[in-house]
Amino acid sequence: MRLPEEEDAPPPPPSGGKHYITPAGYARLRDEYQQLFSVERPAVVEVVSWAAGNGDRSENGDYLYGKKRLREIDRRLRFLGRRLRDLTVVDPRQQPDKTRTFFGASVTYVDEADKERTVTIVGEDEVDPANGLVSFVSPVARALMRTRVGDTVTLHTPRGPQEIEVLAIRYD
Repeated sequence: MRLPEEEDAPPPPPSGGKHYITPAGYARLRDEYQQLFSVERPAVVEVVSWAAGNGDRSENGDYLYGKKRLREIDRRLRFLGRRLRDLTVVDPRQQPDKTRTFFGASVTYVDEADKERTVTIVGEDEVDPANGLVSFVSPVARALMRTRVGDTVTLHTPRGPQEIEVLAIRYD
């Protein structure tokens, strides 16, 4: 049985499924992987092997910290390797219908308090709310999906539903 206030709630975010990313976001993750693999990891391995040659490893700070850092780097490399393999790159510039909001769109909207905001809908690995980058599974992105300029939609916030109007849509 659904409660009356739940009837207007948006559908739950997609679970599982594909992980989307813009070409710029993919390049950042790939660059991070290369930096860790080609620069940071070899430097830490060198420090650890130098520290191991200094004798007692149980009280050797360089050795202990180096091994810990090496585990962190290897964990991040494994994550990035799997993530890069599983991501689907979507180039927003290739969007055929630029009059509607889809993944990669930058949308300017105004809320009930007449505050104008601009958000860009990106993948989960690219989120940066301070710079207006929101995940495609976020409430604001889900409310804006498939809208056109001039459309008014309901955004479900912790303070309750709020009407927002789409002012502009662009694909950079």
